[in-house]
Amino acid sequence: MLNTIIRVIGLVWRIIATGLCFSLFGLGGLFLALLIFPVQRFFQRCPVKQKENARAVVHYSFKFFVGLMHHSGAIRFHIKDKAHLANLKGELVLANHPSLIDVVVLISVIKNVDCVVKAHLFTNPFMRGVIKSTGYISNEDPQELLKECEQTLKRGNNLIVFPEGTRSVPHNTLKFKRGAANIALRCHAPITTVLIKMKPNTLTKGTPWYRVAPYQAHFSMQLAPHSFKSDIIYTSDVPAIQSRLLTKGLQQYFTKELSYI
Repeated sequence: MLNTIIRVIGLVWRIIATGLCFSLFGLGGLFLALLIFPVQRFFQRCPVKQKENARAVVHYSFKFFVGLMHHSGAIRFHIKDKAHLANLKGELVLANHPSLIDVVVLISVIKNVDCVVKAHLFTNPFMRGVIKSTGYISNEDPQELLKECEQTLKRGNNLIVFPEGTRSVPHNTLKFKRGAANIALRCHAPITTVLIKMKPNTLTKGTPWYRVAPYQAHFSMQLAPHSFKSDIIYTSDVPAIQSRLLTKGLQQYFTKELSYI
């Protein structure tokens, strides 16, 4: 009986803590867009520096958000290889995508980072100000996307891309789209692969934030144990075939690497 009461109290608290964290996340986005970023732009006229400053603010804001979720008990975070990830420069960072907060955790750890975001987020009242100020890349126009990805990597920024394109469905096999492969082929950037796991599953695709796990979820993130070898693409000179081969290779690679952790 006592154990049941404790579990129920824990569940209710995690719902409350998760709600508070996401409420602060949304309000924080408005605060940054309406106050912090305009002040930054006033004192810094260079558009490139403006974006760099905005990304630095987002980096530390997301670090605070992750810490808040961890210390409130909403979710426990176990992040390995922090020093390595923090010192990346000009890397294409590829990661699997099991939960809603994957990109938030990645940005909280990796400095000087850019990312590809879905076009509809540019109309989200809580996020559009942040996205426009940081210069994050829209996926609306594939050709313009490739051009912007190439430019940001050449400037030494790190670029986060989820090869799945959207959050994965729990217990389903990974299914990668060709976007990440096209970026890798176009930009010729070194690839860093990151593995993410959420146990038990929560904040997954199609699951509302308030449907928390029956017990405290643990978010783990680390570099893949083995580096990715892209030699397979050189079996063809045709870009479309190279993209298909690289996508298949990445999918098999992530599936195997995730089985090790």
